[in-house]
Amino acid sequence: MIDYQNRTTSRGTASEPLAAELSGVVKRFTSAKGEVFTAVNGLDLKVRRGEVVAFLGPNGAGKTTSIDMLLGLTRPDEGEVRLFGQDPERAVRAGRVAAVLQSGGLLPDLTVEATVHMLGSLHPGADPERCMARANITELRNRRVASCSGGEQQRLRFALALLSRPDLLVLDEPTAGMDVVARRDFWAAVRDDAARGMTVMFATHYMEEADRFADRVVMIDKGAVVADGSVSAIRSATSGRTVSALLSPYEAGLVSRTPGVRSSAVRGDRTHFTCTDSDALLKVLVRETSAREIEVAPRSLEEAFMALTENGHPAPAKENP
Repeated sequence: MIDYQNRTTSRGTASEPLAAELSGVVKRFTSAKGEVFTAVNGLDLKVRRGEVVAFLGPNGAGKTTSIDMLLGLTRPDEGEVRLFGQDPERAVRAGRVAAVLQSGGLLPDLTVEATVHMLGSLHPGADPERCMARANITELRNRRVASCSGGEQQRLRFALALLSRPDLLVLDEPTAGMDVVARRDFWAAVRDDAARGMTVMFATHYMEEADRFADRVVMIDKGAVVADGSVSAIRSATSGRTVSALLSPYEAGLVSRTPGVRSSAVRGDRTHFTCTDSDALLKVLVRETSAREIEVAPRSLEEAFMALTENGHPAPAKENP
């Protein structure tokens, strides 16, 4: 596992309490049939102040359960969760932690403005107008929450999360329902706040968001961390490259049987091959097929994600802090 223990940030040093720490956390649930299953299995995670961390994993990996424990919404059966050296409930009550979750928390009959101002009254020194502007919802102020789209409601939740001026912002699928422009504006606002020292931890299914906005990527599977490091370190943890080309389905079938080719997939007009030996594959494409517009690229974060969470768990290389 990649070691971050000695890394410092603009707001945190090795001597200061971590923004978040989960140590040996286990959470079990019992089904309606009385069957016990483990959602989080010995999770260890440390997040330093000022980091922007992407928290990734397939459906059922334990992401949402981990976030619920991080926010004090549920308690672990084993292990410990600490935020800024405190119990999560205490840190949340102090306004040091805020969250943008996938659903809930809004009153449908209130207007956007009334919602932000009402909750802002609970936080001394809050600036509701600034928070609406940061979330790009000022023009929605007179709209009833029930009339807002899913993406607009997510932007409203973002404004509410900013009211307490939190030190840690936790985002669970924050851009779900947003269009491309709204997603871009949302992440611009988040990065701006992160540049001022806010710690951000976000779960997302959009791999490009993790690739573009995270300082660090943590992948979990079956309730445990399987990879932890920078995007480049995660990519390098799974050997191989992707080779793509324009060629006929018949030739693609022949090429896919080349030694070292792990998988092939057709995306649009191009066939993409994941391989361990790109040189050998290139020779086959050039010498034995009529392939055109051949491209070679490092494995993407999404491909590394698939390999680490579905096709086994190769150990990532160490990265010096």
